[in-house]
Amino acid sequence: MRESSLPNETLALILADLPPAVLAIVARVSHRFNAVSERILYTSATIIDLLSLSSPYPVRTLQWCEAMDKRVHLHEITRRVSIRWQVESREPYTYPQPHPYLPHPALPTFAIQLGRTLHHLTLLESLDLFLGPANNSPERVHVIEHVIPALRFTHLQHCSLGADWSKFTTPYSPLLSAFLLTHPSLRHLNFPDYYPHHHHNHYQQQSPLLAPNALPNLSSFRGFADAAALFLPGRPVHYLSLLGSDSDVTDDILAHITLTSIPLRFLDLSAMFVRPRLLRILATRLPTIHSLRVRLALRHTLHYSMSGIRILTGLSPVLSSFTHLSWLDLSPTDISSHYASPATTGARRPDTDQDEVEHSLCREWARVCPALRRVTFPSRNEWTNDDHGGWFVDT
Repeated sequence: MRESSLPNETLALILADLPPAVLAIVARVSHRFNAVSERILYTSATIIDLLSLSSPYPVRTLQWCEAMDKRVHLHEITRRVSIRWQVESREPYTYPQPHPYLPHPALPTFAIQLGRTLHHLTLLESLDLFLGPANNSPERVHVIEHVIPALRFTHLQHCSLGADWSKFTTPYSPLLSAFLLTHPSLRHLNFPDYYPHHHHNHYQQQSPLLAPNALPNLSSFRGFADAAALFLPGRPVHYLSLLGSDSDVTDDILAHITLTSIPLRFLDLSAMFVRPRLLRILATRLPTIHSLRVRLALRHTLHYSMSGIRILTGLSPVLSSFTHLSWLDLSPTDISSHYASPATTGARRPDTDQDEVEHSLCREWARVCPALRRVTFPSRNEWTNDDHGGWFVDT
């Protein structure tokens, strides 16, 4: 069959699974292939700019902005944009020491240019912006607020906004609240640098007032605990992922987090080291949790005398307080440093009876936590209850 006899829809389905580099080559075959490939390429944009002393500009971002500004016919097909600026981790070494990286003063100007391009993508559904070191410039405006003032996306559902943060960083202003208020369709929100009540040597980040009618459809939130306490009350959030330190999750903050309009069911603590102390508080404050993903701080707690997977035996008293927990995911926990007994010398070795110990732990935890149906261990083994008291590994 000649390609000219294929409808554009069929040709698009054939090309859709090709990687971007291959699509760029296919686009050169003919005008028709170019038109179809271009629509696929520009439906989603994922850009990572590595900034360094030798390359201080977000070149890829600027090239994408220029391409989009020229292709007006593609503005209505772009659905997902992810742009991340970060410092190149391998800077050339100079004697006697590496020169510290300083953000280029033009970065805020480039952020404004990015905002002008995004302004035309009115049907955007997902926006992920992390502008890295750009927020460490002398500007008195948060770099994200150079991008968002004129943005209005009627179909936006996923939004992640942030930049590098330090105690001297300019905080968000009410501009952020205004942006959120004009996007009622938002369902998933991620703020990796939002510190509403953070204090540092008399430095305080002021939290913008969030209108009560903002984010009426918010169902998931990822950010720091005090930010969650600001965003969750009164909203239908059922999935929460927390950043930072477990000591930041105070009883007072949890009291605000529990004020969601529907019960919280999924809690992800994989981005912090968690001690059983916090788990006990969570069991009391968030009794509706069905799924818990956690990165345990093993060096602080449980049984030092135990080695390998057996160290997790100390969780039994904690899990007994979770009356609705059906899935415990421990896969983010690193137990490699506990594989060897303290009395053992020589190379560390994993437990030879790991599966047997995991099986025993599943039975013990199900006894103290009857709702438990699935357990994922640090080994990535996933055990499932067959509803007759038996446990088996999913393959």
